[in-house]
Amino acid sequence: MKRAAIIVLDGLGIGPCPDQAAYGDEGSHTLGNVARAVGGLQLPNLERLGLGRCRLIPGLAPGVSPTAAHGVALPRSQGKDSTTGHWEICGVILERPFRTYPHGFPTSLLDEFARRTGRGYLGNRAASGTAIIAELGAEHQRTGKWIVYTSADSVFQVAAHEETVGPDELYRACAIARDLLVGEHAVSRVIARPFAGKPGAYERTPRRKDFSIEPVGTTLLDRLAAAGVPRVGIGKVDDLFAGRNIASEHTPTNADAYRLIERALDDTEAGFIFVNVIEFDQTWGHRNDVPGFHEGLKQLDAWIPRLEARLKGEDLIILTADHGNDPTTPSTDHSREAVPILTLGPRVRPVALGERSSFADMGATVAEYFGAASPGLAAGTSFLSGVWA
Repeated sequence: MKRAAIIVLDGLGIGPCPDQAAYGDEGSHTLGNVARAVGGLQLPNLERLGLGRCRLIPGLAPGVSPTAAHGVALPRSQGKDSTTGHWEICGVILERPFRTYPHGFPTSLLDEFARRTGRGYLGNRAASGTAIIAELGAEHQRTGKWIVYTSADSVFQVAAHEETVGPDELYRACAIARDLLVGEHAVSRVIARPFAGKPGAYERTPRRKDFSIEPVGTTLLDRLAAAGVPRVGIGKVDDLFAGRNIASEHTPTNADAYRLIERALDDTEAGFIFVNVIEFDQTWGHRNDVPGFHEGLKQLDAWIPRLEARLKGEDLIILTADHGNDPTTPSTDHSREAVPILTLGPRVRPVALGERSSFADMGATVAEYFGAASPGLAAGTSFLSGVWA
């Protein structure tokens, strides 16, 4: 009756990694810079787990006796987006990053998208989603044309007002874009971005949907499925793996994710729970909202005892991230950073995990825990024997 979970706190990076400068992210340190911006973090529960011993974070005492195994993992895949990070956690390493389009997509590709969807397009440039919707939303409503944009990540994003183009039509259009964006034009994700409201007060709705490229290798989820291990998804994890061997209930807020984690732990007797907690990235990181990010950290900290109260027997829980998203830098995009690892459970010894060479070590640990490891095929080195009492 084994249960394990990987809880990915999207965008919660913990500072430098060796190739950070090559990505233009030198100086990015999501947790450290937020801590400095607010005069130090007061997060007693995360401090008790050992977050301040993963790396030095202003406000978190490094000398506490931690209750969780603690360390950091360095990114090994090329890229710094959510798909890349989650795939690496699950054992798929990318030797080349997904293609990006900082100057917009080829006109020939967008013309074909317009022909197949029956609507023209606006935008076609790298932009903040909220900003381009504010700028082009009224014209979109007047003309019915799609708002198409990208970012520093490998994404093709399509925004539409729900009263102008219903979500179902938007999803069909994104599925068409997914079919077009393959081969030399392959992008990591096509993202449907429905919004609502009036000009000057537009807001994105919770009905976002991601259309990801299918993983290019065997993932932890594939291995668990082959071994007959049940899998529960919370957040956008199904989208990031193109639905392969994972189904998921999406969560517009962190609070929704925490509630569903509690429900899963209350109801699931055996299996793997895979979670994406979205707002550190989507709501605060991309909008450079330091106060919001800080408040989100306090909410996470306050929830930790509720998580701990549900752990029993041989439960193995890993808290981590997929990349950084430093809200203190001028950029509104993801940042190439190391990620924290906090591993807890009744049988977990609070040892130092050090600096792991890949996010894949976490997936390898879960694979070994369930007896689903495949030496010679999976990336990553399990640390299970080092933490298990």
